[in-house]
Amino acid sequence: MDPAFLIGVFLAFGALVAMITMEGASFEALLIPAPMILVLGSTIGVGIASHTLRDTRLAFASLGRMVRGPKSTPEAVIPFLVGYAEKARGDGLLALEQELDGAPDEFTRQALQALADGTDAEDLRMMMDDEITATSSRNRIAAKFFASLGGYAPTIGIVGTVVSLTHVLEKLDEPDHLGPMIAAAFVATLWGLLSANFIWNPIAGRLGRIGAVELERMTLVSEGMLAIQSGSAPHLLQERLEALSTVKPKRRKTDDSKGADPKGAEEPR
Repeated sequence: MDPAFLIGVFLAFGALVAMITMEGASFEALLIPAPMILVLGSTIGVGIASHTLRDTRLAFASLGRMVRGPKSTPEAVIPFLVGYAEKARGDGLLALEQELDGAPDEFTRQALQALADGTDAEDLRMMMDDEITATSSRNRIAAKFFASLGGYAPTIGIVGTVVSLTHVLEKLDEPDHLGPMIAAAFVATLWGLLSANFIWNPIAGRLGRIGAVELERMTLVSEGMLAIQSGSAPHLLQERLEALSTVKPKRRKTDDSKGADPKGAEEPR
């Protein structure tokens, strides 16, 4: 699990609470139900209205993945692919069927199965490209949904403020109540800005980044599987995949690495 989202949101709200406390105010003053219900409820409602129900289901289903982070990093699949290349080179493509249970993800498992079944190179590429395109589309839909909520929230907050101020003007003959009513009016704007920048936009950005990581990982798997099918040498495959990866993984230790311990050689004295 990658806790970056939880850490970031905790720091953001923590800084807000710290500021309010240092000014001698109370965070409870911001927890006024009426403006919160208007801003949060209307923002989600307008977001649903501007998308399809399928988009909405995809977006909310992605929240768990957003909190957990990517299943695996792109560089983490490189040792698997190099291992598959070594096995295919020594025992043939059919032997890759033995590696299905240990595949790091479903996409890799499906590609391995296709290789073991003797799928044609063009058909294999088409199958993997279709899966990459579909996954990329789902990721974009989820990120776009929450980005739209981040765009609507501030404006809906202003709507709540205008509605509340209209109510304030109707009660000018009750000066004792004006202060709390005006405060409630501006809390609507605050929650509009707060929810956009502390919740919706971070979720959209996080989903976009997770989608990019997943796309890079799937691209590496696709290129690796096609290279394995063409009979590429394992060390050449490793060099190519490392060149394609944005984060350079540590080199695998090999048996002929001048006696180096595969778990990490000692530093020379």
